Amino acid sequence: MENFEINTKTLLFGVIGKPISHSMSPSMHNAAFKASGINGVYLAFDVSDVEGTVRAVRSLGIKGLSVTIPHKLAVMDHLDFIDPIAKDIGAVNTIVNNDGKLEGYNTDCTGAIKAILEKTDLKAKRVVICGAGGAARAIAFGVKKEGADLIILNQIKEEGEKLASDTGSAYRPLEDFQQDGCDILINCTPLGMSPDYDASPVKSSVFKPGMVVMDIVYNPLETRFLKEAKAAGCTIIDGTKMFIYQGAMQFELWTGLKAPVDVMSSVVLEKLSK
Repeated sequence: MENFEINTKTLLFGVIGKPISHSMSPSMHNAAFKASGINGVYLAFDVSDVEGTVRAVRSLGIKGLSVTIPHKLAVMDHLDFIDPIAKDIGAVNTIVNNDGKLEGYNTDCTGAIKAILEKTDLKAKRVVICGAGGAARAIAFGVKKEGADLIILNQIKEEGEKLASDTGSAYRPLEDFQQDGCDILINCTPLGMSPDYDASPVKSSVFKPGMVVMDIVYNPLETRFLKEAKAAGCTIIDGTKMFIYQGAMQFELWTGLKAPVDVMSSVVLEKLSK
């Protein structure tokens, strides 16, 4: 779509979150629209008022939204339909405007599990997740479904215990974490995300050779968490795989077309390498 021009028929999509300036979603989805010949534009919206934002989606006819930190749970109260998987997880990261009916889905779960299974299986593995927000909930449900033994680490006790209870898992305070036979460690907190490059959810001493370590943060491409894991001899999974896979599913929900995953991946990696 080389001669693409924004006009009265241009479809509007976007991502809502706070903060949002780090997001690669606009670059990824706009490249996908262009490659697929879709007259659409995808923007980033830094918002605090979830209810007001959803009203704007209805009134402006916005066709679809990605939902990121910290709105994945709160947005559920304002939708007309929630997919059963997203309802079980208790978090929505994708909104589809289906002729005025706002539908909520969760693509984080499938995106994350696909990324993990490229490196290791999950059955009977001890998986430790740092965090208890929307992304953590999605991944927790996914790894439990794959037969893993799960431990939730979180700073806020009530949130951690709630996710542990909902998934039939154990809870431990984040600051008390010891390696304790962990096979797969996943960071689902924003710690280490641009511009907070020096932050990490755990001490470097917890990393042991043979562990698989995943960070859902994708900007920067290699967080302190992943650098320390790599130095300790761990297999690492950066946040781009999950990000691209979940984004591809969003694209398909919005358009009904097969996502140009190679295009989406190359754009994200190019942006992050600069």
